Amino acid sequence: MILPRPQLRQTIERALERSRVVALVGPRQCGKTTMARQFVPPDSLNYFDLEDPLSLARLDQPMTALQGLTGLVVIDEIQRRPDLFPVLRVLCDRTPLPARFLILGSASPAMLRQSSETLAGRLEVIRMAGFSLAEVGAENQMRHWLRGGFPPSFLAASDEDSLAWRRNFIQTFLERDLPQLGVRVPAPAMFRFWNMLAHYHGQVWNAAEMARALGVGESTARRYLDFLEGAFMVRVLQPWFANLSKRQVRSPKVYFRDSGILHLMLGIREERDLWLHPRSGASWEGYVMEEVIKAVGPDEAYFWATHGGAELDLLLIVGGRRIGVECKRVDAPRLTPSMRIALEDLALDILFVFYPGTRAYPLAERVKVLPLAWLERGNRILELADVD
Repeated sequence: MILPRPQLRQTIERALERSRVVALVGPRQCGKTTMARQFVPPDSLNYFDLEDPLSLARLDQPMTALQGLTGLVVIDEIQRRPDLFPVLRVLCDRTPLPARFLILGSASPAMLRQSSETLAGRLEVIRMAGFSLAEVGAENQMRHWLRGGFPPSFLAASDEDSLAWRRNFIQTFLERDLPQLGVRVPAPAMFRFWNMLAHYHGQVWNAAEMARALGVGESTARRYLDFLEGAFMVRVLQPWFANLSKRQVRSPKVYFRDSGILHLMLGIREERDLWLHPRSGASWEGYVMEEVIKAVGPDEAYFWATHGGAELDLLLIVGGRRIGVECKRVDAPRLTPSMRIALEDLALDILFVFYPGTRAYPLAERVKVLPLAWLERGNRILELADVD
């Protein structure tokens, strides 16, 4: 079964119209290959899968293999052949331009630094994740939260099959994918770190505490975190520094980007486990944040907190406007002192409070409570400010 992803496809089409090289980056198994094959069939001479020995053999002499192609050329798993980036620079500088390139990668541009340097001014990057709530439908919200957005996990025939896929994904990621990205860390050590990180999901990063628990140095713990961030497994959310007299938290927060992977690490197997688990609230917060960021595509995203206890789960900068987001797993959210402080101290244009319910209602001036399902209605969160 393949779920249509029309908005993502449209985004890629627009990027290909204006850019010579478009990079579609995201974690393994998030659907990049499925999407690319909607543009170029896998049996085409214009399609290269760098995990396929035949494609690798065809690219033995990359300039010879690529320079005669016209139209759109797809190169999947580009991180396996970083030597192709200088070749792409030469090919995309031709006039007239006979071919454009869609390259797929399972590592962030920071980990593929050579691409951003070699193709500067020629490359447009589109970040892709698993299925969003808007793509699977609000009626599947609980299943989506429990299983996460990876297509094989979400579409599995049962929760048991979904869990088995996620176990296998983690093993493959640690034993094969990370080494292919140049990460030279023993799989057991990285798994211990990743598993421990699940219990810090939604908390302020404390390198010293993590390092003591693992018996490694702080720099090593930070390096492990960088690896997982670069492979799109975790989000390191930076703090917002306002020019205030209040003492503010200046360390980042860490979140798992996929709720299904988080739940596997926490031992959550089914819906009943999810509601009863002590980390359920933190899981909801991370899930809502990821869905909001997917839907909005903000220019910048931060959290904000003071040592006095005031905090804001998510601060989005969208077109110069400041939008606050709070994530509440309660039946009827209420206005809190922390919300009032964030509204005034951060000069928010509006504050949205997302919750699992079904009714939208105002809490105060510039504060609105919205069901998470409202994100299914579109990706322009500013339009939600007009909800009655």
